[in-house]
Amino acid sequence: MTSPISVTTKTPAPGFTATVQVPGTSANLGPGFDSLGLAVSLYDTLGVTTLAGDALEFDLHGEGVAELPRDAGHLVVKAMDLAFARLGYRRGGLRITAENVLPHGRGLGSSASAIVAAIAAANALVAPADRQDKQWVLQLASEMEGHPDNVAPAIFGAVAISWQDDGAYSTTRLTPSDAVIPVVAIPNFEVKTELARGLLPATVPHADAAANSGRAALLMHALKDAPELLAAGTRDYLHQDYRAAAMPASAALVAALRAEGHAAFISGAGPTVMALANGATEADAMVEFIARQGADRENPDTGGVSWRVLRLTVDLEGAKVEVHPGS
Repeated sequence: MTSPISVTTKTPAPGFTATVQVPGTSANLGPGFDSLGLAVSLYDTLGVTTLAGDALEFDLHGEGVAELPRDAGHLVVKAMDLAFARLGYRRGGLRITAENVLPHGRGLGSSASAIVAAIAAANALVAPADRQDKQWVLQLASEMEGHPDNVAPAIFGAVAISWQDDGAYSTTRLTPSDAVIPVVAIPNFEVKTELARGLLPATVPHADAAANSGRAALLMHALKDAPELLAAGTRDYLHQDYRAAAMPASAALVAALRAEGHAAFISGAGPTVMALANGATEADAMVEFIARQGADRENPDTGGVSWRVLRLTVDLEGAKVEVHPGS
C-alpha cells in the first residue's frame, strides 16, 4: 500500500524506544477462510528508537534478514509511515531493531506480525494525547493486510473471529479450552501467499459453502467446550483442496494426519501444516507421526521434505508494547 503524503512537520520526540512483541498466527483454521485466526507462542520482537534528524538505521536478526531491505522499502517502515501519517506525524529519525523468529512465506503470519508491530510502535511513540487504542491498530493493520484474519489474533491473542461491515473491521475473542495444543510442521520450502490465493476459484458450489458454514460453527464449539470434535470442526471445503497443487507435500501430510483422526489443516496460505491436539497425549502422537512421515523417503509426496515440528501453546495476550527512554 502506498503511504499518504504527510505535510506535517511534527515528528516523534527523539530519545524514546518502543519495544513490541507480537505472536505468530495461523489463519483460517480449516473452514474459517479469511475470518478465523489463532495466536501461538512464537514471537517476533521489534524495537524502534526515535532519533534526532531523519536517519534510518537497521539492525536485523533471524529469519529472512538476508533478503530484507534496509531502507524505506522495508514493510515495517511502510507501516510506520502510514501509521505516523494517520496520527498527524512524519517519521523523523529511527533506529529499527528486529528479532525475527517467524519463518517467512510459511503461513505463520510473518507479514501480519511486522505490520502490527510497526503500527503499534508508531502509535506508542507519538505524544500520549495522540495515541489510539487497539481498535485503531486493528483497522489500519487490516487495511494494509487486506483482511483481519492474521492481524486480529496478533493484536488481541487467543482465537480471533473477525468480519467486515461497510469498510470497518471488527473482531471478537474466544479463549480455547486448555486442552487445545497447537502442533506445527514447518517445511523447508516457501509458498507465496499471492500464488496460493491465485489458485482459488471465483465461485464455489452452494453445497460446499453450506457444508463449510456448518464446520466453522462446529469448530467454535470444539475449541471452547468439546475439543474431541476438533477433527470434524477443522474440515474445509473452500480453499485447501484448490491450493493443494502449490504444496503437495503439505496437502499429503494434512491428509495423512486427518486419516489418523487428527485435526490437521494448512496454516494460512501454507505451506506450514498445523494440527490442534486434544491434550498432551495426542500432541505427542502428532509429533511422532510427523517425524515418521518426514523419515519416509520412499513416499512420493513427502519424501525429501524436511519438517521442523514444534509443539506450541495458544498465546492469550497478543501484541505487548513497552515505551521507555532510548539510548
